[in-house]
Amino acid sequence: MQLSGFTDLALRIVMRLAVLDDGELASTARLSEELAVSPTHAAKVVTALHKLGVVEARRGRSGGLALATDAGAISVGHVVRSLGDGREVVECEGKNPCPLRGGCRLRSALGRAQEAFYAALDPVTIADVVSSPTGPLLLSLGPTNPR
Repeated sequence: MQLSGFTDLALRIVMRLAVLDDGELASTARLSEELAVSPTHAAKVVTALHKLGVVEARRGRSGGLALATDAGAISVGHVVRSLGDGREVVECEGKNPCPLRGGCRLRSALGRAQEAFYAALDPVTIADVVSSPTGPLLLSLGPTNPR
């Protein structure tokens, strides 16, 4: 299994928001600088996280982004599964359909492996993945800090 760049960035954004001080908000521009990604890409990911109910977006002069719930309540598996592109591990249909698709056992085995991947991430929370040493490293990110 390999995460898409979109899902990877979503996890990094959620992790960065998880280590904000209470009441502190972050802007999409700040997150894009700290995580060294384009502001447009970060905005698309933030929109998806907001629709998923993971990120709260407040508008206005004193607005910004924060987690919608406690980091300990956000499952990494839920985020990965929800933001995944829904593709199977192998493509059996499409432009050049696999000639084995009618009797292949590989597709179902890979489907079970993919579900096992998600299941292994389900009990892992964002709070788990931002514990030390990751949390302090996330706090050190910034446009002037070396990456």
